Amino acid sequence: MDLRLLVGLGNPGARYEQTRHNVGFMVLDRLAEAHAVPFRNQSRLHGLLAEVGTGADRLRLRKPQTFMHDSGRSIRAALDWFQFDTAQLLVMVDDMDLPLGRLRLRASGGAGGHNGLRSAIQHLGGQEFARLRIGIGAPPGEPEERRSRGVSHVLGRFSAAETAVLEEVLQEVQAGVDQIRRLGLEKAGNRLNSFRAELPAS
Repeated sequence: MDLRLLVGLGNPGARYEQTRHNVGFMVLDRLAEAHAVPFRNQSRLHGLLAEVGTGADRLRLRKPQTFMHDSGRSIRAALDWFQFDTAQLLVMVDDMDLPLGRLRLRASGGAGGHNGLRSAIQHLGGQEFARLRIGIGAPPGEPEERRSRGVSHVLGRFSAAETAVLEEVLQEVQAGVDQIRRLGLEKAGNRLNSFRAELPAS
């Protein structure tokens, strides 16, 4: 995969920092910090951008600033500006249907109830783009109760025990991005999709 644009989905502003819904932003923050590169605002393109590497190896890190439900507008603007196609894009999102500590890398697929992916599919004109779903777990309770608590759950912050697991996840995703670039989606997926990080037994 000729990965050129890595997009993490989330909501802008201090109110949403470190919430479960912003785990895509967290990955990009880690990558930018590891390479000592800053994010800069691209207001015309509706997002923040950092660049890792130079020349043919350059990878753009993108944090849409449009709020989650309109993420696709920022992704589309970046693709058009840099003249990339969807085969050069990876979108990273939180997934309430996956337990915390699990990852799912796919070359394409539906929105799965995720507003950010739904917006991306709408603005990109189809489902044929790679995405990495990062498990954040679901609130406890019966299915109906979980649905009613979904918004407060994704906009909540990780507990201390969850944060320890999240640290393992973020490290794995960083390594996974490197593998995707070196080995391609399929081989990287073999590693990422078998990854397990467990909460300590209570």
